Parts: sequence; C-alpha cells; structure tokens
Amino acid sequence: MNKKMSPIPLRAVKLSDRFWSERQSIVRNSVIPYQWEALNDRVPGVDPSHTIENLRIAAGESEGEYHGMVFQDSDLAKWLEAVGYALALERDEKLETMADEVIDLVRRAQGDDGYLNTYFTVAKPGQRWTNLRDDHELYCAGHLIEAAVAYYEATGKRVLLDVVCRLLDHISTVLGTGAGQKRGYPGHPEIELALMRLYAVTNDRKHLELCRYFIDERGRQPNFFEHEAKERGDSRPVSMDYFQAHAPVREQTDIRGHAVRAVYLYSGAADLAAETGDAELLDACRRLWENAIQKRMYVTGGIGSSHHLESFTIDYDLPNDRAYAETCAAIGLVFWAARMLQIDGESQYADVMERAIYNGILSGISLDGTKYFYVNPLEVWPAAAEHRDDLKSVTTTRQGWFGCACCPPNIARFLQSFGRYMYSVNEDKKEVHVHLFAGSEAVVDIGGQTVRLVQETDYPWDESVRISVHPENGAAEFTLCLRLPEWCREPGVSVKDDGIGLEGITQKGYAKLTRTWQDGDSVELVLPMKVEFVRAHPALRENAGRVALQRGPLVYCLEEADNGANLSEICVAEEGGFSATFEPDLLGGVTVLAGSAERVGVPGGNLYTTEAPKRKPVEIKAVPYFAWCNRKPGEMIVWIRESY
Repeated sequence: MNKKMSPIPLRAVKLSDRFWSERQSIVRNSVIPYQWEALNDRVPGVDPSHTIENLRIAAGESEGEYHGMVFQDSDLAKWLEAVGYALALERDEKLETMADEVIDLVRRAQGDDGYLNTYFTVAKPGQRWTNLRDDHELYCAGHLIEAAVAYYEATGKRVLLDVVCRLLDHISTVLGTGAGQKRGYPGHPEIELALMRLYAVTNDRKHLELCRYFIDERGRQPNFFEHEAKERGDSRPVSMDYFQAHAPVREQTDIRGHAVRAVYLYSGAADLAAETGDAELLDACRRLWENAIQKRMYVTGGIGSSHHLESFTIDYDLPNDRAYAETCAAIGLVFWAARMLQIDGESQYADVMERAIYNGILSGISLDGTKYFYVNPLEVWPAAAEHRDDLKSVTTTRQGWFGCACCPPNIARFLQSFGRYMYSVNEDKKEVHVHLFAGSEAVVDIGGQTVRLVQETDYPWDESVRISVHPENGAAEFTLCLRLPEWCREPGVSVKDDGIGLEGITQKGYAKLTRTWQDGDSVELVLPMKVEFVRAHPALRENAGRVALQRGPLVYCLEEADNGANLSEICVAEEGGFSATFEPDLLGGVTVLAGSAERVGVPGGNLYTTEAPKRKPVEIKAVPYFAWCNRKPGEMIVWIRESY
C-alpha cells in the first residue's frame, strides 16, 4: 500500500498566471525581506522577534537573555524553508548568500553533542528534554528538518541537512524504548511529517523508524506526559485530548484538541502508512479525515473553532463571530489533504485542499503581503470585538507581526510551494494528475519520457482551463487525469476541440483521458462557475436560515465598505439572481458578485416588538472572503440571512 501517486518536484513547475505568480513575486520580493527584517527586530511598531539574536547568544557571539516564545526558533526555520522554495523557483545570489550566512550561524549554535535549541541553550541549559509536553523541542527540530530538506533540494547544499542529521542522532540517544531512554514524544507534533520528508531525501531507515516510534508511542498507557509531569513536580490538570494523546493514533475516532497539532500529526501518520503499508494506520487517518471534513470544518476550509486551546470542540460547533480558524491550521489541513490524495487518488482531498487554499489560507495575508491574520472569523462586528471578552481573539485588521509569529512565515513558505500541490504522477499506471488549476508550465517524467504540460487559464475568475501537451520525443502514450471539482455541477472536457462525453472516463472525481499524445495536442476543461447558495447541515445551529455565496472555489462575503453597516439586516433570495463581474481596479483585481436583496428592520426602533418586520429592497455586493479587510476596517459577514 505505497503511495499511488507522487507529486512532481516544485522546481519542475513554473507559474505564469497573474493570480499565483503575482503572489509568489510578492513573497519573494516583499514578504521574505520583510520577515527577515522582523526576525532581526528591525521593523518599527511591531512586536520584536529576537529570533536571530537568540541564535547569536546561543552561539556565544552575543550576550543577553533569551526573549520570545519557547518555539521562537521555528520562525527562522519556516523562513528558511520559504527561501528554499523561492530558490527552487529562481536562483537569487543575494538571497542565497543571506540564507547561507544564517545557516552557518545555526551550525555554530549547535552543541558538540548535536543538541540545538536556543531556548534551552540560553534560558534553561540544565532542563533539556524535561518537558516534551509543553516546551516544543521536537517541534522546533521538525521545522528545521523541513527547512533543511527544502534548502538542500533547491541548492544541493548540505550544511543545514548535516546539522539536522546530527540533531536527530542526538535525539535518538535520548528518546526511545532502550535502556535509559525516555519513552517520550512531542507535545506539538511536527517532527513526524518532517522525518518522513527527510527519509525521502536520505533514504536512511533510522529517520523513518524514529517517525514510527513517535506515532506508535503517542497515547499508549501509562501516559508519558503524566509521568513526565509528575517527575518535574507539575500537578496542573491537563487534557490529553489537547495533545492527541488520549488514545493511540490507530484507535482515535474523532479529531480532537489543538487543531494545528492534529493535522500535523495525521500528515506524518499518512506518510508513514503509505511508506510502510500500514493499513490500520491509514484507516485511522481516513476515519479522522471524515470526521474533520464532514463535521468540524468551516465553509472556508478553516478548522479549530475554539479560541480556548486553539482547538476542535464537538461536531457542528462552528460559530462564525468567535471562529478561531487559525491560518496555520488551514495550512496543516492542506498538508494532510495532499498526503491523503497521493495515497487514495480521490478528488475529495483536492477539493478540500483547494477550499482551504483559496479561502482559509489566503485570508491570512494582506494583498501586499505585509500584514497577517492569525485568526480568521466568518463574521466581524468591530464594536463588539473591542468590548466582549469572548471575542478577544478576533482582530478587526491584519497585524504587521505577532509575539507568537507562527502564521506569517508559515504562509510565506506555503505560497512559495504552491506548485508542488498542482500535479502528481502515477508511474505504474502511466497517469499524470492535474489537481489544481493555474497558468503554469510543468515538466513531467512519465513512462520513461519527459513531457511538458502548459496550463492556460485565468482561474479562479474564469471557467476555462486549456492544457497543451508537448512530449520531448514528439509523441507519448499516457493518461491525463483532470480533476472535476466538487463545486462544479456540469463540467465539460474537449480534446482537440472535439467534444467528448465524460461518461465512462470519470474515476474518483477525475476525467481520465488515455491516448498517444502528439506534440501540441490540447485539452480544454470547462468548469461553469455559477453563483451558488451554500447551506449548512441542520445541526450547524449558527447557520440555520442562512446561506453562503460561492462561485467556483471562492467563498464570498459582504463588507461594510460596499453594503453599509448592520450587515445582519440583509436577506437574500436565490431567485433574485446574482451577476459576476471582474473589477480589475478593486482589491488587486477580483470578480465581485452583485444581486438583489432586502434589508429587514423592526418598526419604531424598539428593542422588541410584536409587529412584523419591514422589508426594503437593496442591491448588495460581495467580494471574495480572502480579500476582506484590505480597505477600511468595518463589518464583515459570510453567512447571510435567507429570504423565503
């Protein structure tokens, strides 16, 4: 049961459309330099990071105290990973030199025994590995591993790769089932998926076995976290659900606890299951996926509804104004979806991937790339957010940086790596899968031949996707598999402009076209983008009598800037109809939805009344959810009252 598909390397995909290439350009030219300045505490008016200074102190090259979160090192690791992806797309001598210099600083901060973590080196030198539950040593190691892999794949340079291999050799002497070892595992999963990425590069079995150990040990009884807490005299009550340590992974039935930790853990578990043929572990991943997507995910692809512990709660508990939906959680959901997609080859995973990318992730960064949302609510009433304690997590404008700055570098590394989620190859069946749509060129090796695929589209605004095929040797026989998105009711496919029916060629949500492709052959995929009214399951109480507007992969919202205040007064009726118009000068160029609606008010201004509400016809305008709050601050709402 190994993976049925493998993603094609990031360096083999070049984006050329205005939507994604512009975003990657912003990350390369603005976000990466801006975040470098933030990591060096050179951005005025935002919380200092102290990340680079912590490293200098740990390396003995500066004096002072440690500052920042216990996992501050991970911010640099994610930045380095983003740099690796940027260099894979386009070499940049200045950027590479900057990265090489800080990598060498990381090397100098590493201990003689391989240990590497500035928090413990500087602030708690005698307390290493005494609080795996809370102190993020393995989490930071995981992010550094991911950075090392990305940088090595982009540049061929091994300095950081050798650093993390030394660190893992040290970790393997401390943790495990051997005599004198701690039977510990990370409180914050991340190293599991990182180890599997490293194993793919090194082919060193000990990296896979360490991942297997962490996943198998988690949740076994007696519980390690309870034993560890007792040893250090910590009697605080904690929930093992929060750490996904309430039961062994294979026995877990519903997704619980801290949302980011959960999806990172199950991403690593999916990789391990695919590599080792562990059917029981894969069944657990499928079971947990079903619970997460069908009962605990927002329409935007956001997950983790509660500010308390940044966590999942219960089925269908998805409040709008108190939605936490951390940007990092949506990114982690895409990681998990991508891995399940390679294993099962089912379009449902790509559908969720697309939903989270275009809505739950892109909403986390401003259009100019300099400001960020940590939390992504689906309804905002600024006056209430400023006064209510249960809305204290909601910020009504994006922030320049955060004291806990996990999201900004996370979104930077994701945007630079978008191309690696677009295409996969199933070599056994000679299949090339197209999962996501964006103007691009991809070089694919299939059946011993090199084939160049050129994708032309103005997605997500336009419904047409044309893919031309260019085999290196002039002709190649293989199957081209095109995802038919769940949101599209009546997709159409034509080859060489000859219409063909989809019946008989659709499998697992993909249109599969098998033929001997000649140089210049093309396929046109038409995905009609009707404006849809999305309704929630009746058990999702927050959205009873409400609808969300969706066109193509994009969820829309109403903003005060277009529709005035008191957005909760607005009611829409499907029969009123909505038109979609591209406005090039609005929000960087977006398709907006316009339609007829009503404003419902109470006569006389009384707080309560027995009189019937008054209805006033109005025209409303909706913008993509990802683009909200890029103008003046104000109200926002995704779920709109429905008229009957």
